[in-house]
Amino acid sequence: MTANPEQARVPVLEALRLEAESCVACALSCTRSKVVFGSGKVGAKLMFVGEAPGREEDLSGLPFVGRSGRLVMDLLRAEFGFEREQCYIANVVKCRPPANRNPKPAEITSCAHFLDRQIALVAPSLVMTLGNVATRALVSTKMGISALRGRVIEQDGYRLLPTFHPAAALRSPMGVLELMRADFRLGAELLGDLQK
Repeated sequence: MTANPEQARVPVLEALRLEAESCVACALSCTRSKVVFGSGKVGAKLMFVGEAPGREEDLSGLPFVGRSGRLVMDLLRAEFGFEREQCYIANVVKCRPPANRNPKPAEITSCAHFLDRQIALVAPSLVMTLGNVATRALVSTKMGISALRGRVIEQDGYRLLPTFHPAAALRSPMGVLELMRADFRLGAELLGDLQK
């Protein structure tokens, strides 16, 4: 009997998580409470990539559990009809930068292999990046998120759809939130088309 290829990738992803939890490749390892590796299932068709853990994520060890994460989960339910468990969630860096500053280029480089392997192991059809940092970690560009959001970018083996970081919607909810909602609707349409 042939083994399920998704099940075969689960222990590999778990080994990667254990490697991340002992990582000391950059200075963020000195200030973290917990490594926030990622959560979700191997074989998820949808993956979200944020920039870095915030305070609540650093304390819990889980991604997207703070205010920004809750907004993403609300949009996920409303536009995709999905629950959190149906997708995979990760960040560009796995440790919280002090005072929630943006990750530095060296920190992003130190963590890049973790995110690359997560994407390869989860094998999503669609990756939605949240904000400039996450988008630029996966797409070589100097364009800002306002110009990139809502554009579908063909990557090696998946489609990438950038949108705003949810913190931007929390700061100025009316305009940004509606644009994010439109991006999530587009993502749901894309995923539906990809699964036909």
